[in-house]
Amino acid sequence: MPRPAGEEGTNSIALVTGAGGLIGSYLVKTAARWAPEWRVQGLSRSEVDLTDMDRVRELWRTLKPSLVIHCAAMSRTEACERDPALARKLNVEVTALLADLSANLPFVFFSSDQVFDGRAGWYMETDEPHPLNVYAETKLAAERHVLAHPRHTVVRTSLNAGWSPTGDRSFVEEMRRAWQAGRRLMLFTDEFRCPIPAGVTARAVWELTTKNRPGLYHLAGAERLSRWDIGRLLAAQWSELRAEMAPGSVRDYAGPYRPPDLSLNCDKIQAVLSFRLPGFGEWLAGRAGRNHDPWDYESP
Repeated sequence: MPRPAGEEGTNSIALVTGAGGLIGSYLVKTAARWAPEWRVQGLSRSEVDLTDMDRVRELWRTLKPSLVIHCAAMSRTEACERDPALARKLNVEVTALLADLSANLPFVFFSSDQVFDGRAGWYMETDEPHPLNVYAETKLAAERHVLAHPRHTVVRTSLNAGWSPTGDRSFVEEMRRAWQAGRRLMLFTDEFRCPIPAGVTARAVWELTTKNRPGLYHLAGAERLSRWDIGRLLAAQWSELRAEMAPGSVRDYAGPYRPPDLSLNCDKIQAVLSFRLPGFGEWLAGRAGRNHDPWDYESP
C-alpha cells in the first residue's frame, strides 16, 4: 500500500499512476537510474480505484506528492467505443481531478498520437487534432484540461514496445503471443506509426521532468514504419518463432476507420533531451543477442 510522505531520510514523492501498465511500470523500474532524486510511488488499479474520487483525495492528503506522472487510462479503443461513459470517467474526469489537485506541481499526462486523423502524418504539436474515436476524443479533452495549468505537461506518444506486468499491454506482446500460438498475422503495409521502446519513453520523461519546460510534446521513435515493417523487424528478432505474416491494406479493413498515418514529429522534445531518440529498427539491431530486457534503456 502507498506510504505516507514525510518519513525521515526519504526524498520527495513522485506519484506514477498506471504502474501496472506498460509505460507506468517502466517509469517505476527505471526511476533509480534516471530519477534517483525522487522516491517513486507507483499506483496500480489493484491498489487504488482512481474513479473513487474521495479515495483519490484522501490518498493525495496522505502522500503529498511533489510530482505526478499520470499514465493510467482506459486505452483500448474497442473498450472505449463499447462504454464511452466509462471512458470519459477514466480518461477525462480522473485526469481533471488529478490535474486540479496538482495545480501547483509539475504534472505529466500521457496522451496519444490518435488525437489526429492520420490523413497527413509527421504531425507537429502545432497541428490541429481531429479525433475519430471515443478514446481519442477523451484524450484530447483531458489534454485541454491539463494544459490549462501552466506548470503541466502533455506527452503524446505512439506505439510503445515492452513487457508489461500483465503481459497484454504492448503490441510486441500481442504479436509474440500470436506467433507462439502458430497464428498468421495480416499486417497493413499502408498504416504507419513511430514505435518507441518503453524504456526510452521512461528515460525521456524522467529527463523532461528535470528541465522545467512544461507544455505539449510529441514523443515517439525516429522511424515511420508500417505495421508490415514492424512485423518484419520483430520476426527477424524472434527467428525461433518462424513467424507467419501476410501483407494487407488498411483500405480493405472492415471495422471502424483506422487512421493511416500517425507519424509524429518529435523535434521539439528532441531539442530538450540530452540523448537522441532512436529509430525502432536501429534499436533492435543494437540489442540483438542481448539477454536483458530489449526495450529498456540500460546505457546513457
